[in-house]
Formats: sequence, structure tokens, C-alpha cells
Amino acid sequence: MLRLLIDQDFDHDILRGLRLRTSEVDAVTAREVGLDRKSDPEVLAWAATQRRIVVTHDRNTMTRYAYDRVRDGQPMPGVFVVSREMPTGSAIAELQVLVQCSQEGEWDGLVVFLPL
Repeated sequence: MLRLLIDQDFDHDILRGLRLRTSEVDAVTAREVGLDRKSDPEVLAWAATQRRIVVTHDRNTMTRYAYDRVRDGQPMPGVFVVSREMPTGSAIAELQVLVQCSQEGEWDGLVVFLPL
């Protein structure tokens, strides 16, 4: 099962719904691990050391820094970018499928935009 890092800006209603549907999900929030005031590069570096995929709504800066890490040959376990316009239930369902049906390492170096 995938390990997730929920970005500071992420809708926590989606996280709560995901936890209700997938009780075994391994997700920590940026705030829980002291990253709520850190820059995107710092968040991505921490996620890489912990082998956690970043889940965010940030299509602009987070994705740019993720691509920079890949280009520079640095580890980047993946980023899931959930559209802010995506209905909460749909976001929960798509994340649930990704979490339950993916293997660790499957999303290395990739930025995935939801909806799929």
C-alpha cells in the first residue's frame, strides 16, 4: 500500500473520507510532521526520504519542483495533484483506487493529475 504525505493546502474533507473508506491508509499531514511552514522543495525532499507520495492541490509550484527533482536525478516517489474543482466524493474514490491498487515505487518520478 502507498504511503502518503498530505500537503498543507489539501482539503482535509477528502483526507477524512479516504480514511473512512480505507482504514489502513498510511497518510500523514504536513502539519503532523512539522512541514506546514516549509517550502515545496523541503516538503518533496522529506517525502523522498520517507518514500511518501505527496498529495496536493498545488498544480503550479509543487509540480515544478517535483519535475526539477526528477530532472536532477533526485528521488521523487510521486505527486498526486487533485483538481480543486473535482467533487469531494470523486476525489476520495480515485485516491482510494490509487492507494489500494498501487505498489510502492509504481509512481516514482511521476506527477499524476486527478481526475485521471
